[in-house]
Amino acid sequence: MNLSSLVIPVLLAGVAAWGLGRRVDVYAALTHGAEEGLGMLLRIVPALVGLLTAVAMFRASGAMDCLSGLLSPALEALGIPAETAPLLLVRPVSGSGALAVSTELMTTYGPDSYIGRVAAVMLGSTETTFYTVAVYFGSAGIHRTRHAVPAALIADLTGFAASALAVRLFFGA
Repeated sequence: MNLSSLVIPVLLAGVAAWGLGRRVDVYAALTHGAEEGLGMLLRIVPALVGLLTAVAMFRASGAMDCLSGLLSPALEALGIPAETAPLLLVRPVSGSGALAVSTELMTTYGPDSYIGRVAAVMLGSTETTFYTVAVYFGSAGIHRTRHAVPAALIADLTGFAASALAVRLFFGA
């Protein structure tokens, strides 16, 4: 048995001992926290189901391929490989969808290719914006996101362009 396998049990025992030392009903606190977590889950799940359904419909309809073709000239002007257009469209919505798209890119072009490297850096430097907004704003009960979504999408676009630039600077095109 190595030390890393003991971290979680020791941590849990330490928190329980600390709570008992402060005269906290640890079991009641645990069940209360679980109850709040389930309530939050009930508020978040509808938004997530809708979001994941929309992503699946977007890909299955062929709209992603059509939009990727339309975006290609603008992406090339920004220095972003046109082949990464599907990744740019899916990443703000779905992390698993973006991972699938990047896997396809790396299978097609290779992980050490310019496109493969750009896809990898894009995955690490951008966020699943709509998923994050749905989870965090939903859990807080916020229904009007105002400027959060446009600002986050601009940050994603900046991350995409910076990813292509960073790969070009560090590895060459």
